[in-house]
Order: sequence, then structure tokens, then C-alpha cells
Amino acid sequence: MAQRCEICGKGPSFGRNVSHAHNVTPRRFNPNLQTVRAVVNGGNKRLRVCTRCLRSGKVVKAA
Repeated sequence: MAQRCEICGKGPSFGRNVSHAHNVTPRRFNPNLQTVRAVVNGGNKRLRVCTRCLRSGKVVKAA
């Protein structure tokens, strides 16, 4: 399953692990996605949403 927020489209960013011996390997920084029941067009739907969208109020959680 893709690591994408269904509201803002935020996905993984990429960087590198650097060890003490300066061995460099690629790594991923995944967004903090939560599965939430949200109100969409008057009905409830399950969405995978990043915590930034939840905190800013872009998503209305279902009661």
C-alpha cells in the first residue's frame, strides 16, 4: 500500500543513514499516516491521513 496522505498527498522523503564509520546507505522517511473514519460528502469513509492534516482540521472525523 502506498505511503500517501489522501488529503495533501504527502509521501515518503528520502535521505541517507550515516554510521559512525561513515558507511552511507539509503533510507526512507515515511509520513505518519493514520487510518481514520472521516465524513466525506455526507457519508463516512476510511481515509489514510497524515497527522499534520488531522491536527490542522482538514479532516472531519466521523462521530
